[in-house]
Amino acid sequence: MSAPELSAGHSGLMDSVYRHQRHIYDLTRKYYLLGRDRMISELAPPTGGTVLELGCGTGRNLILAARRFPNAHFYGLDISAEMLATARASIARAGLSDRISLAQADATSFDAAALFGRAGFDRVFISYALSMIPGWERSVSAALAASVGSVHIVDFGQQERLPAWFRNLLRGWLARFHVTPRETLAAEIAAQARAAGKSTSFTSLCRGYAWLVVVGGIKA
Repeated sequence: MSAPELSAGHSGLMDSVYRHQRHIYDLTRKYYLLGRDRMISELAPPTGGTVLELGCGTGRNLILAARRFPNAHFYGLDISAEMLATARASIARAGLSDRISLAQADATSFDAAALFGRAGFDRVFISYALSMIPGWERSVSAALAASVGSVHIVDFGQQERLPAWFRNLLRGWLARFHVTPRETLAAEIAAQARAAGKSTSFTSLCRGYAWLVVVGGIKA
């Protein structure tokens, strides 16, 4: 199957999964998508800077980031038209349509210049999306290519310091939503960062429940 066919298939899958869930997504996910707010608080884009989110979903993170950093402009892309419909409505209600731009695209392969009129962003971030993306390694590559500053990623860890029963219960629950914690997440990001000549910092959150990775230094 070709890359465009895979992309179209995943888009349809995500639309079917979130067609109804998108209306309650933020309410239900806030209890277990840990580390998102910390990641957002550490973005610190420069005044007049640009921030791109890959897999922006309902727009929750973009709205929070835009409110926290009022002197930056934000961009988001997602493969699901259903999620983007919710994101656009939420962003409009928040009065942030002039500072947040959205587009439908595959996070593993996209043309930022064609989508948003710019090829590079001061900050790029990915929040709990890599665990849902087939070929997620290509999304890491795309994030690094789109960044002229730092890349921030938070996602499920391996729950390495949590009880086995909890880990098994969590994995079973996540599988119902086509979510798979990536065992090689940190190593893959670090390897790609080294190849690009960039530094990496890694933080394990909540006993390994989540992993937070930052590539590149932050320049104010």
